[in-house]
Amino acid sequence: MMKDFTIANLLDLNETIAKELFEGKTYPWEVLPEIGDFIVKLGKTLDPAEYDYHEGDIWIAKSAKVAPTACINGPAIIGKETEVRHCAFIRGKALVGEGCVVGNSTELKNVVLFNKVQVPHYNYVGDAVLGYKSHMGAGSICSNVKSDKKLVVVKDGEEKIETGLKKFGAMLGDNVEVGCGSVLNPGTVIGRNSNIYPLSPVRGCVPANSIYKNKDEIVAKQ
Repeated sequence: MMKDFTIANLLDLNETIAKELFEGKTYPWEVLPEIGDFIVKLGKTLDPAEYDYHEGDIWIAKSAKVAPTACINGPAIIGKETEVRHCAFIRGKALVGEGCVVGNSTELKNVVLFNKVQVPHYNYVGDAVLGYKSHMGAGSICSNVKSDKKLVVVKDGEEKIETGLKKFGAMLGDNVEVGCGSVLNPGTVIGRNSNIYPLSPVRGCVPANSIYKNKDEIVAKQ
């Protein structure tokens, strides 16, 4: 078992309204097939004094700011005080937390964004879970399908976990910083409080509290 990359070691479940989705599971990617149905179920319980319902199973907090040029397809929940900027494209199955930023030309699909997540400029985030206060630099993306179209395997050194998933973006722990222009390859899991250098191709598991310079140079934060 990869104990460093379990839900308990990656994510603060008090920082998402999707806490129930993660309960009873070991690893964060186990939620990916259930996100859409969960959003519809959760949306129906949201307080209409705090959330507006829009046709197509879309719930948007009254305190959220959504640009008129943004495109939001359901099922989706946009949390309180969140900003969805010009030309953001939310393709569906997106649960966006409170105080988040979804920026211009950013595309989301089948994701859970914990509170205070920022994907502010030209990001693609699909089949992914982004922990509390994680931030993706401009142009950084989650690549979610392998080029050979095989099922994704999560690898940490010699350890391997078969996910059974064809689509698997990235799992970011709380307070992860991803540098501009980086590509997080399918099956990437990044531990809490870690930083990824700009322009990095990342694959596999990155330990918590580390700085990823390249695949051969991952150093512990001082």
